[in-house]
Amino acid sequence: MSQKQLKEAFVSNLSGTSVLEVTQGLCFPAFCILCRGLWIIFSQHVCSFSNTWSTGFLMDFVVLIVPLVITLTVLSSFILLENLTVIVWGAWLLYQIYHRRTCYAKVPVRKVFANFLKISLESEYNPAITCYRVINSVFTAIAILAVDFPLFPRRFAKTELYGTGAMDFGVGGFIFGAAMVCPEVRRKSIEESRFNYLRKSLYSVWPLVFLGMGRLVIIKSIGYQEHSTEYGIHWNFFFTIIVVKLITSLLLIIFPLNKSWIVAVSITVVYQLALDYTPLKRILLYGTDGSGTRVGFLNANREGIISTLGQKRGVEYPETRITNDCELPCWC
Repeated sequence: MSQKQLKEAFVSNLSGTSVLEVTQGLCFPAFCILCRGLWIIFSQHVCSFSNTWSTGFLMDFVVLIVPLVITLTVLSSFILLENLTVIVWGAWLLYQIYHRRTCYAKVPVRKVFANFLKISLESEYNPAITCYRVINSVFTAIAILAVDFPLFPRRFAKTELYGTGAMDFGVGGFIFGAAMVCPEVRRKSIEESRFNYLRKSLYSVWPLVFLGMGRLVIIKSIGYQEHSTEYGIHWNFFFTIIVVKLITSLLLIIFPLNKSWIVAVSITVVYQLALDYTPLKRILLYGTDGSGTRVGFLNANREGIISTLGQKRGVEYPETRITNDCELPCWC
């Protein structure tokens, strides 16, 4: 086998891991973020915390980035133990903070939590969404760079046909994160005319067209290994985002934003029924002739094209939920 074929085989025919392990891995960054906040408060109690850019960067790197790197590589078999360790550390920090606070101000713990729950966020900033997008981006960067090396567990890589892999979350996570900060959620495109809204949507995807075409040309020209069952021969994630964005814009012209959950549920039901009761699943897995052919644009890129409907569903639901629950005009 050639070097290219060996590398392609290294990331192919994988069945993933359990949903429980993926869930444990997703909880770990959340616990790290919580401990980061508690550590900042604790540091202010025990020493004069230097709130400089370099100090903040170092703390974020040590508390957020390094644990995620080792969790996806050298300590990937001890995810549960890592979660328990971080939880114990957070509980110790919380105890120390409360103990030191009550030494100076005798405030009942119920009142402390009641006052905390009354705190309202600024209307233009939601740190939870920022943390989610940052962690998702960091996880994706680590996984993409590490997946070609033996240090990255094969069970975390993208699955071939069936199964659950940690990297499978990254694609949906990006779509979900983009939906939470799109212009429609921030109320920037609601009152425009339909023509202007569609024109701006078309204009907004040109960087993705450039990135998608650039990646395609570079991959083909240098002979880099390709995992064809991921998106197909020519398709890539940038093209998926383009199609999802354009379909979303067209649907939002037809349906009001506060009713887009109906569209999301309808797409989910129809897509699942089509997979179960029509030849769509067979075409997705084995092509139009049932033998895995890659002849023709649809057969060559069937994974990327057909999966676009599933990605589209992931956009509509968060748009509706966030817009109905609260109006935050400037999430970033």
